[in-house]
Amino acid sequence: MIFVLGSINMDLVTVAKTMPKNGETLKAEKFYTNPGGKGANQAVAIAKLGGSVKMIGKVGDDEYGAILKDNLMSFGVDVENVTVAQTSSGIANIIVANGDNRIVYTAGANDCITQEEVDKGLENAKSGDIFVTQLEIPIDIVTYAVDKAKQKGMIVILNPAPAQELGQDLLCNVDIITPNETETEIITGTAPDSEVELALAIKNLYKFGVRNVVITMGERGSIVTYGNNIVPFYARKVEVVDTTGAGDTYVGAIATKLDEGVDIVSACEYASIASSITVTRSGASQSIPTKQEVDEVIKNEEK
Repeated sequence: MIFVLGSINMDLVTVAKTMPKNGETLKAEKFYTNPGGKGANQAVAIAKLGGSVKMIGKVGDDEYGAILKDNLMSFGVDVENVTVAQTSSGIANIIVANGDNRIVYTAGANDCITQEEVDKGLENAKSGDIFVTQLEIPIDIVTYAVDKAKQKGMIVILNPAPAQELGQDLLCNVDIITPNETETEIITGTAPDSEVELALAIKNLYKFGVRNVVITMGERGSIVTYGNNIVPFYARKVEVVDTTGAGDTYVGAIATKLDEGVDIVSACEYASIASSITVTRSGASQSIPTKQEVDEVIKNEEK
């Protein structure tokens, strides 16, 4: 079983030809709303890729709250521990241009998750279960939950986004950390721009107590480490439409495959393929591929 603790947001997405400059007003090409949030996206990715997943989080008592909860249920995510706060739901304002995106995030109900709700959400978790979390909820709750998960013998995956400095009290309980290049630099003080700097960044994460490191690098692909081994994965050549949700697909895919019992290298190889499909589509949860779609790509590339 996989447990996801994290944010549940409504994405307000504006698509433009270019990113606006400081003080500039642009006419957008289109606008749409889309259920998102890193926690919710990762839970949906797990469900769509064939995993059994329980979501722990909060929505607001506004019009978006019920929509967000219903969206998770529609994909097969267990929402028993998704509760309602007397405030607005989390909101992400997203601008998409030329396959890139910029996001401004309002936490809303996500800031209201309590330790008691974490305890209730994890009360049936067992040793060997997977625990996934991110940083769009309060850091003290993340730190508490990760410690709680380790006490239960769970495998902890931390997606350290949005980027911020992290302490050893959190990182020492992390089995797998999945930063992108920016997040890696902020956490370790080293940008992974060369083989030497990449090795140094990984070494710094190991010093904090992290057991495995997975760094995603966009068009440059990704790497996974175990012990002193560094395994690179090259990005598939695809036409990029929207990168929103790609990292969440990657994390969800890793969790799903690990829960199936595969090794971390094989899990990351699968995750790389899954996320390469996501970037060819617009949106967040709806852009995440199903298990059948990923298996079809793998089958075709093996011919």
